[in-house]
Amino acid sequence: MARAQGGSRSALEALLRGHYDRVHAVCRRMTGNDSDAADAAQEALIAIARGLPRFDGRSRFSTWAYRIAVNASIDELRRRDRTRASSLDDPRIAALPRAMDLPGPGPGDPESSAERLDVDAALLRLPPTFRAAVVLRDLCDLDYDEIALVLALPPGTVRSRIARGRSTLARLLSPAGSET
Repeated sequence: MARAQGGSRSALEALLRGHYDRVHAVCRRMTGNDSDAADAAQEALIAIARGLPRFDGRSRFSTWAYRIAVNASIDELRRRDRTRASSLDDPRIAALPRAMDLPGPGPGDPESSAERLDVDAALLRLPPTFRAAVVLRDLCDLDYDEIALVLALPPGTVRSRIARGRSTLARLLSPAGSET
C-alpha cells in the first residue's frame, strides 16, 4: 500500500489486481449484468488509482475500495438508465431484447445457476440503497460498522436497509412473489 501511494507502478498494479475480483463482484451484483459490471469495475479501479494518494488509512483499504465500487456501480446504473431512455426513441434499439427478457437456463442446466439468476433478478428489483447494503453484507461479508463506513450511514440505518432489503428479496424469491 505504502509503495503504491509512493508512486510505485508495480505496487499499484499488484494492489489493483489483488482487489479486482472483489470490486467486480460488488459491481456485478449492483448492476445485474457482466457488461455494466465490467464498466463499473474499470471506473472503480481508475478512481482507486487516482484517489490512492488521498487515502488516509482511517478505514481498511478494502472498505474504501467497496465504497468506490458501490458508487461506480450506481453511476453506471444512472448512465445505463439515461442511455436506455434516450434509445427508446429509436425503434431499432427499442426492439432489441433486454437481458431480463432473455430466456433463463434450460433443462439440464445446474439448478444453482438458475437460483443465481433468480437472486440477481430479484436484487435488480431492489432500490439501489437496499441493494448496496445487502450486497455488502451478504456477498462481501462486511460487518455493520464497515458497511456504515462504506455507505456513509449510521449503523442503525444500515441494519434497517439490510432487514428491509432481505425481506423484499425473500418476498420476490417466493413462488407467490415471482408473479408480481
